[in-house]
Amino acid sequence: MAFGVFIHRSDSIYDDSPAERYQFPAQYRSRAEPCTGDSIIYYEPRKVANTRGYFAVAKVERIVPDPSAPGMYLALIEPGSYLDFATPVPFAGPAGPVERGVLNDQGRISGRAQSAVRPLSAADFNRIVTLGLDEDTPVLPRTGVVLPATEPSQPDERLREEPMPFVFEHERPRVTGLTSRLVRDRVFRRVVLRAYDERCAITGLKLINGGGRAEVEAAHIRPVEANGPDSIGNGLALSGTAHWMFDRGLLSLADDLQILVSRQANDPDSIRSVINTSGYALSPARTADRPHPHFLAWHRDHCFKR
Repeated sequence: MAFGVFIHRSDSIYDDSPAERYQFPAQYRSRAEPCTGDSIIYYEPRKVANTRGYFAVAKVERIVPDPSAPGMYLALIEPGSYLDFATPVPFAGPAGPVERGVLNDQGRISGRAQSAVRPLSAADFNRIVTLGLDEDTPVLPRTGVVLPATEPSQPDERLREEPMPFVFEHERPRVTGLTSRLVRDRVFRRVVLRAYDERCAITGLKLINGGGRAEVEAAHIRPVEANGPDSIGNGLALSGTAHWMFDRGLLSLADDLQILVSRQANDPDSIRSVINTSGYALSPARTADRPHPHFLAWHRDHCFKR
């Protein structure tokens, strides 16, 4: 097993859905197969406008021939393993490339940096993931938590924002933070609220309460319990009421983000009075951050009450 870097761009000609699968031609098979059962990091090339650099981590479950495209292969991503970075990591920093493996013996960037699929050392993986999960200014949860009166000085473990270090153990990084639901929820909230500017996609409202907390939640389109990934493409920023209606199938979205109101709602006119006057959900500025049609279709098929 080995770590790897998979290059992905939102306008890719390949049939990619980073949280679920990564398509690649046969010539990359020998580089991709060692990553089976291990983690990879997604990278967006520098030539892409407003590149995210290293933007997510995921675990390759298995690699199979693509049944719909002869000569192509699919790296299938282990459900629940994908995680967008709270802070996308640029290719290079003050000390040079963060991925040291792309340097040649003379310390210059080699042709390896152009490879769409390439191996990644444990040290480079550790460095990139640590930077990607770091948050200088964590987004506050929507509401505070009231602590028991008998323990006023004890911090609530659910609100701890301590960084989770990635240190080596037998030359393998400890990736506790990648599987912790606490960390994953915090990072997911961060990337979703940032994409929507802390504004509810359904109502268009941006409300900040007296505690400086955004009155909006990060909602999964396909729930985690149904193998929905913690990816921006599977997320929506929703107010509490809109989130409740979305989860219960009273609201859904078409692929073009038209807001769909269930015929089973007992007061559809009231619902329509609070949604965006355009009838469409707000869309993130970046095309790559838009809700993925695959997850929207899942919600319409499995949650929406038609």
